[in-house]
Amino acid sequence: MEYKPVTAIIVGAGHRSMVYSKLALTNPELLKIVGVADPDPIRRKKCRELYGFGEDMCFENANALAAKGKLADTVINGTMDEVHIETSVPLLNAGYDMLLEKPFAVNEEEMRTLVDCARQNHSKVMICHVLRYTPFYYGIKERIAAGEIGDIINIQTLEHVSYHHLSTSYVRGKWANSQKCHTSMLLAKCCHDLDIMMWMMAETKPTAVSSFGGKFQFKPENAPAGAGTRCMVDCPLVDTCRYSCKRLYIDHPDRWSFYVWDKLEGIENPTIEDKIHLLKGDSPYGRCIYKCDNDVVDHQSVMVQFASGATGTHNMVGGSSAPLRRIHIIGTKGEIYGNFEESKFYVSKIDPSPDAHNGECQIEEVDLNVKGDMVGAYGGHGGGDERLAADFVQFVRGEKPSLACTSIFDSVAGHLCVYLADESRTHGGQPVAVHLD
Repeated sequence: MEYKPVTAIIVGAGHRSMVYSKLALTNPELLKIVGVADPDPIRRKKCRELYGFGEDMCFENANALAAKGKLADTVINGTMDEVHIETSVPLLNAGYDMLLEKPFAVNEEEMRTLVDCARQNHSKVMICHVLRYTPFYYGIKERIAAGEIGDIINIQTLEHVSYHHLSTSYVRGKWANSQKCHTSMLLAKCCHDLDIMMWMMAETKPTAVSSFGGKFQFKPENAPAGAGTRCMVDCPLVDTCRYSCKRLYIDHPDRWSFYVWDKLEGIENPTIEDKIHLLKGDSPYGRCIYKCDNDVVDHQSVMVQFASGATGTHNMVGGSSAPLRRIHIIGTKGEIYGNFEESKFYVSKIDPSPDAHNGECQIEEVDLNVKGDMVGAYGGHGGGDERLAADFVQFVRGEKPSLACTSIFDSVAGHLCVYLADESRTHGGQPVAVHLD
């Protein structure tokens, strides 16, 4: 069957929406962008020029778009986490299917509201759990689904958030203060990881969660002696501090550029002088790392009990020297383990035969040979972004989606475990029961 391209309207023309929308440029037979809803006139103009639609398809917000009825097959909703309800519900009620950035809700109440809305409207809503689409995690899932290591006994996931990522996003940036962004560090950064855990454990369900964590490093009492309040204005340590905005953003102007330089979007080809001026002004990224208004954790550990009797753990540690995601799954027939950044994993199967490795197991190395940006600092995620967007098109068309496809209903378990882990953490690690229904 020959299909016309799926038509989509961008809602919230920020970094993530624009990444997914690129499919319309690389594969126009799959996706066509026909409109935009965003309060920023500069972003609306850029979208209109990039995708060639008229001024009549530019809207200031989701409500203005919804008031016009259904003008396309789908929307790509990349708005900030705390406005997903107010931007999604009117559009689902208007009949749109939706690609929705994760986390799709900032608390359990909003999660259930959005799930109910999708169910009542029979909407196809897919959540952007992009790591599922990377060859690393997809390859591991295929081995699990094939039963190669038997029944899972324990799953361990680990995320080290690099010092430059932590400081940019979770100390100086958009997700630093839970009162402003209405989300926790675990939800903003690790709903990926809890989703991966639930995906690998799809044959069973979580029954209880406990968690510990806190803010360890970036607080005023840890500031070096003599530190100023703005790196490039009044700090004598601007050239030596590991977290100096000069060293992180001027010396590396392309890393996290879509966050740090967002206020320069109206300037064509901004210069280093423009960027220095911004950091010396009121940019949050020019603040002393130890004197920000951050209140989210910088390290947290989560333990999950499953109905099968299996257990899972996730450890998030911020401020590491380099980014790292690691997974280790132990089953009744063997193990699978690997580091995401290396783009390879190992399958180790129990084998008592004399010719086995060390007389105990057979080890297979699976080298996926994926290069480039794996963590999103320059916009990549190991190729997962493009695969997710293409799978969304299949999902909307009613074709069989991939093994990685995450409908809003599939995403509930991971999100709920995050909410309950944060509840446990704020109550001294007390276990909290998981009720999915």
